[in-house]
Amino acid sequence: MRKYRYLLSFTITFSTILAFQSDGWLSFATVMYAFGILPLLELVLPADPSNFSDSEETILAKDKLFDFFILAAAASQFVLFGYFLLNIATVDPSQLTFWGRSLSFGVHTGVMGINVGHELGHRVEKWMQRIAMGLLSTSLYAHFFIEHNFGHHKNVGTPHDPSSARLNEPIYSFWLRAVSQGIISAYNIEKNRLQRKKLPVFSVHNLFLILMLVQTALLIGVYAIFGKTVLLAFLLSATTGFLLLETVNYIEHYGLTRRKVSDRRYEDVNVTHSWNSDHIIGRSVLFELSRHSDHHENPYRKYQILKHYDQSPQMPTGYPGMMLLTLIPPLWFYVMNRKINQLHGDQQGRIATQVQ
Repeated sequence: MRKYRYLLSFTITFSTILAFQSDGWLSFATVMYAFGILPLLELVLPADPSNFSDSEETILAKDKLFDFFILAAAASQFVLFGYFLLNIATVDPSQLTFWGRSLSFGVHTGVMGINVGHELGHRVEKWMQRIAMGLLSTSLYAHFFIEHNFGHHKNVGTPHDPSSARLNEPIYSFWLRAVSQGIISAYNIEKNRLQRKKLPVFSVHNLFLILMLVQTALLIGVYAIFGKTVLLAFLLSATTGFLLLETVNYIEHYGLTRRKVSDRRYEDVNVTHSWNSDHIIGRSVLFELSRHSDHHENPYRKYQILKHYDQSPQMPTGYPGMMLLTLIPPLWFYVMNRKINQLHGDQQGRIATQVQ
């Protein structure tokens, strides 16, 4: 029955529908649920570091029910995107309800749009990758497909990665750097790919340009059909979605670096280069995204069989609570810098033991 815990992710969808049907403060239902109720639950419920056995993993990896869950989550994002555009068109932007519903859908976009797009973007099936790009387009962040798969996973923990937060870097300056440099990185990755293949950069072969055109067409379409008020709501929800993504990137890699082993390369990525969280609520709602250490060492491993590793650095609580903590940089630095110092001490101790 443990597999059915991923149905918890659809509580985000239900809370968003509630937000769409509510006025005033209750229109913030998804925001309050994701960053009020869930963090409290993760504070009182214990983490679960257990792994499946090898035989269980083999069975679960082939179980199509997990594909159904992730595809149903994708469908919920597409359906609610259309519902959101129709729903918000009836609300005056001067009302609190306009902002509540827009931010609630923004949280849904971060969870069921970008997060699910991230999972599907790592699948080998081309049709799943296309769904991933469609999901990312609902947050106007489709370039993430390129930068994440071919940039972030290669450069994580190095100065070349826009999505790896530096030690003592506040979340607010990180947002500016990660968003701007991520777009530039995606363009350069695609340009270099085409140049290696001796194909023209400005052509139908350029996936980055195609994705930008799709998103531009989406913006124009929303404005032409629904008007500027709905366009504003779309921009607000999309911005909320991709800032949630970059906040997740921030907490996943803050202060963790890879050693440079030569003038041209860094050490291989391993499970010590990402912060991990075994808190079961966040794991369930986010399709195991918080078991991020294993994901970086094994990027093609499906979400349902991601593992806990004792050597992975552990967050003190789950993703929702950690994301809230980032908003107060001095408190974030106080908590996380101490953990990083502890990690460095543990590593030095292991090295000394090995030398002896």
